[in-house]
Amino acid sequence: MITQKIFNDTKTAFKLKSNEDLNRALFLFSMINRPTLVKIGTYLTNISLKFHLPVEGLIKNTVFKQFSGGETMEDCMKVIDKMYAKKLYSILDYSVEGKEEEAQFDAAMKKKINVIEFASKKTELPYAVFKPTGIGRLEIWEKVSSQETLTQEEEEEWARVRNRVDLICGAGYKNDISVLADGEESWMQKSADELMEEMMKKYNQEKAIVFNTLQCYRWDRLQYLQDLHLKAKAEGYKVGAKIVRGAYMEKENERANKMGYPTPICESKEATDVSFNLVLAYCLAYLDDISLFIGTHNEMSNYLALQIMEDKNISINDDRVWFSQLYGMSDNISLNLAKKGYNTVKLVPFGPVREVVPYLIRRAQENTSVKGQTGRELSLLIEERKRRKGEHAIANRE
Repeated sequence: MITQKIFNDTKTAFKLKSNEDLNRALFLFSMINRPTLVKIGTYLTNISLKFHLPVEGLIKNTVFKQFSGGETMEDCMKVIDKMYAKKLYSILDYSVEGKEEEAQFDAAMKKKINVIEFASKKTELPYAVFKPTGIGRLEIWEKVSSQETLTQEEEEEWARVRNRVDLICGAGYKNDISVLADGEESWMQKSADELMEEMMKKYNQEKAIVFNTLQCYRWDRLQYLQDLHLKAKAEGYKVGAKIVRGAYMEKENERANKMGYPTPICESKEATDVSFNLVLAYCLAYLDDISLFIGTHNEMSNYLALQIMEDKNISINDDRVWFSQLYGMSDNISLNLAKKGYNTVKLVPFGPVREVVPYLIRRAQENTSVKGQTGRELSLLIEERKRRKGEHAIANRE
């Protein structure tokens, strides 16, 4: 029975943080804990960058340093190697968002393939990730999802999008690096689901190379997973399932309300937790067919996964089960899981400071909207600072 609360061990959680790092994290999470400050900070940051005010240094030494590994892949290796020394793996994520032009989509695809090839030479980098709307306009994904008739020009654009996805997944297959497709808004997700299923059928014959993301705040995801499982068994391929709670709740509910259709989002936080945990349990019940990537900062869901693995005698380092959290957050989960021997990975964003700002802003906004997340981070950081002061006092007395 999993009874020991391993995620309370702050000494292990913050082993890699100097006192300076700890204090910076405390300051940042104190700020993020105030939604009004996040709104003001977001506005001022966007204005400053728009008018080319000299704020990049300030951003780089605060929020960028907390939530990003560096500006280049090589920069990131410093923090990646430090984490790997504690048995914690990493995923490099080139986190430049909001592009709209074909040349930019081609460049993003090449960057993703470049990351895959880089990762293939590093044991500490077992996965790669891409965002579907990072390699094709949201509008074209949306139009295909709603089964609207495409113009000749749009047919050609969609063919290019499909080709980019295939080249990324093919690079993963060739280099034996699993590829995670991020989840998107529900109104474009259908086309992404169908395309990722095609990629699974093509590349997941022997094991899961291609993973699709299931955002479990959607009440239909368990049924979707069950249907996908049956289809994959019938057609002879493995399912790669990355499960998360979800990132677009307010936007989803607002759109559903405005356009007069039933919201695809669970009615409450509790219902979302139930949805996530049911999807988690289903995957762990069918590991011969489904490889599972658990992306959550929720301690109870992580404990549930550990309990199910113990109950089903699933080895703690079974390669079909991975745990993941974002860099700069929930180190109490990541480093304690890694210490116990579970397959655990940090998503490490990187890119030029100015280009990564939209991603960093999204991180800050998500932290303010996730109930209790920032408060939990703060309490753990305060606990660790207190522990270090006590340790220092004892050492001085001796």
